[in-house]
Amino acid sequence: MKIPFRKRMKIMSRAMRMELREHKSSFVVYMVLRALVILTMILQFFNKNYENVFLCGLTLLLLIVPSFIQVRMKIELPTALEITILVFIFAAEILGEIQSYYIRVPVWDTVLHTINGFLMAAIGFALVDILNRSKKVTFQLSPLFVSIVAFCFSMTIGVIWEFFEFGMDQFFDLDMQKDTIVNVINSVMLDPTGSNIPVSIRNITDVSVNGKSMGLGGYLDIGLIDTMKDLLVNFIGAVVFSVIGYFYIKNRGKGRFARRFIPRLKSKDADFLEQAEEEVENDNRSADL
Repeated sequence: MKIPFRKRMKIMSRAMRMELREHKSSFVVYMVLRALVILTMILQFFNKNYENVFLCGLTLLLLIVPSFIQVRMKIELPTALEITILVFIFAAEILGEIQSYYIRVPVWDTVLHTINGFLMAAIGFALVDILNRSKKVTFQLSPLFVSIVAFCFSMTIGVIWEFFEFGMDQFFDLDMQKDTIVNVINSVMLDPTGSNIPVSIRNITDVSVNGKSMGLGGYLDIGLIDTMKDLLVNFIGAVVFSVIGYFYIKNRGKGRFARRFIPRLKSKDADFLEQAEEEVENDNRSADL
């Protein structure tokens, strides 16, 4: 029998509240970050920065995604992983975009992409590890192959994100793929013979656009270097976790550090969706009496 939409929302809402309060440390982090986002949203509204108001609203939604995934997919995120994800979202959206840390702190984007590579490898690792342990799945993978799949999953997410940034820049005139000032360029388009030989221009100190000097102190690279740096540090983060995950499986799950970042299937007593459904049913029965 199909559950009415209103009832489903009530069950999900109750399950989400139970999930958020399961671990005290992650709940405190969530509430602090949520309060900071709401405060930022109010300030941006009074400053008439409505795009930032929308970004704050999006951030509030993103902050509940970890809990939603845990409830809906019945997967338990370790507290350390959940806190890292929450702080990552806040650092990327509020500090990075609204507070302009991507510009004010040169390594901000690099650090976040490195963490992203690490986190995505952890999630990819967990997906394969859960299937590997499942009795419903007939294949078994060695620790090496699980680590390779985790690495490939992380790199795929990194590439898809760069596609997203490129698309936003092309179709919405944004600048997500940040520019870099360079003092040397090499291009076959500068070869007067058309022989596909790269010609170098060195010691570039300025660039002009439509006859106007930009005063940049060099040539403007529009996103290529930023993209490759992002993929490189994503690669580093993915490799680091894949190596950690390899030894985690090799040692039969004894690694403490890896265990703090690897999601696992929920136990029966932590299935808050089922508990919430039972509570709502009991409430309805009590109301009918």
